[in-house]
Amino acid sequence: MAQWTSAVGAAQLARLLSSQQDRPAGPGTRRPPAYRALADGIRLLVFEGRVPVAARLPAERELALALSVSRTTVAAAYEALRSEGFLESRRGAGSWTAVPAGNPLPARGLEPLPPEALGSVIDLGCAALPAPEPWLTRAVQGALEELPPYAHTHGDYPAGLPALRAMIADRYTARGIPTMPEQIMVTTGAMGAMDAICHLFGGRGERIAVESPSYANILQLMREAGARLVPVAMAEGLTGWDLDRWRQVLREAAPRIAYVVADFHNPTGALADEDQRRRLVDAARSAGTVLVADETMTELWLEPDVEMPPPVCAFDPAGSTVVTVGSASKAFWAGMRIGWVRASPEAIRSLVAARAYADLGTPVLEQLAVNWLFGTDGWEQAVQVRRAQARENRDALVAAVRRELPGWEFEVPRGGLTLWVRAGGLSGSRLAEAGERVGVRVPSGPRFGVDGAFEGYVRLPFTVGGAVAEEAAVRLAVAARVVESGGTTGVEVSRAFVA
Repeated sequence: MAQWTSAVGAAQLARLLSSQQDRPAGPGTRRPPAYRALADGIRLLVFEGRVPVAARLPAERELALALSVSRTTVAAAYEALRSEGFLESRRGAGSWTAVPAGNPLPARGLEPLPPEALGSVIDLGCAALPAPEPWLTRAVQGALEELPPYAHTHGDYPAGLPALRAMIADRYTARGIPTMPEQIMVTTGAMGAMDAICHLFGGRGERIAVESPSYANILQLMREAGARLVPVAMAEGLTGWDLDRWRQVLREAAPRIAYVVADFHNPTGALADEDQRRRLVDAARSAGTVLVADETMTELWLEPDVEMPPPVCAFDPAGSTVVTVGSASKAFWAGMRIGWVRASPEAIRSLVAARAYADLGTPVLEQLAVNWLFGTDGWEQAVQVRRAQARENRDALVAAVRRELPGWEFEVPRGGLTLWVRAGGLSGSRLAEAGERVGVRVPSGPRFGVDGAFEGYVRLPFTVGGAVAEEAAVRLAVAARVVESGGTTGVEVSRAFVA
């Protein structure tokens, strides 16, 4: 029985390998042999999650043809990977990727580290902060008080608790977009909302236009759903969206869905202005494209003088073109898995009907907790705590990175939870791998792109502050030196763990 669970074609693997940008060799630097460079490239793809574990690799002859190298080179690379534990083979079954014992399993998305690993590794992979207390505890206590009547029911509410749907609708109305409860479906986090939307509107083989870069976990969700991603480049810095380019892509590619994060974009932190939002909705309407607006960061403005533009759905209040996704997970706590969709009543009915074959509904107790927060001053006070945390962490991280890595380039966003950093000409994939070895976990740029884009970037979230932020920057600087030197030393690695 074969041990592989998926397969990577020769042309696909060649394309992924070509997306890796090697550091130019300096004077006196010797390039590695071709087989070693190939083995290192495949190993990096496995660590990045762009080639999954247990994926069958092409036969030696096929890959040699695709790469225009000798079969001997591919055979030597495969043998090196086998000796290091990154490849397993069996006669008649081929060769498939693996990870040696003691190495972390590469994640397809940006899953948080397990709690037992947090003592030795600084986790900059997941853009999430600890719960804002005492508001989490108070919300759960308030939910328990409201629970008894629901306990006498079956507990399945595919569209969400009526009280919470009405509360979310009222919040949109208060923002100037009249909304009925029939336009709301409560989901299990924003990811649950996006999964439902992709399956209803997308379908296997459908085109989805996405910002480039965009949120890594959503990109992976779309790939898993069988979508064909159409990247639309973001402008440099925090200026955000090139609307002429968006209009051209929507007109020529005719994607079924377009996905945007207009509020403190993940990963760049850009904030779309009112004119950009209006023009984007107009372009989507003209193309017959469903525009999905991700609002999960909308309440995380970090400066008092930030003027938030109207929501994207303000330019399509009936929800015929714009489908909005919101969540409590970023603004409140990632462990509060409550999200929602705002759309036309017809779209909501279709989403609810399709949900019967997925998860049936969202946990009642958590819905009651969010309803308690929305119905009291708990939400606003908790979000104020969250903004203060994020702002303090951002400032500490920015100062530390500028001190330890002065050649790295970024603009400081005025909201959200992430820095998008050009890593001084270094490979983001190699930085991520070296970072794992010196005790700092950081996602590299290609996770946020399509087909290997953004190799020269990393994303740094504002999840740590103070001395931890300073230590994270020190370890990143060690990782950068490792990448620059083409290897590592025991002295460098051990020094990185001395606080």
